[in-house]
Amino acid sequence: MTDVEIYTTKFCPYCSRAKQLLKLKSISFTEIPVDHSPALRSEMTQRSLGGVTVPQIFINGDPIGGSDDLLALDKNGELDEILLSKK
Repeated sequence: MTDVEIYTTKFCPYCSRAKQLLKLKSISFTEIPVDHSPALRSEMTQRSLGGVTVPQIFINGDPIGGSDDLLALDKNGELDEILLSKK
């Protein structure tokens, strides 16, 4: 099973957009809110190899990037390939 994680904040429109795409594609994901947790934000930055903006998205532990990166992967047909190859 593909493991998708997304670090988010509550009022982030990019987070909402990324979650909406994942839901539209029926991809289950674990949301990790970093609003009030410096430790989780630090974990996110470390895991994403320096990404400090939200969302930061991971598929089976691999950093995908943010919302724009996720949408670009979907537009190019690469998101489905990544999800299928990670199952």
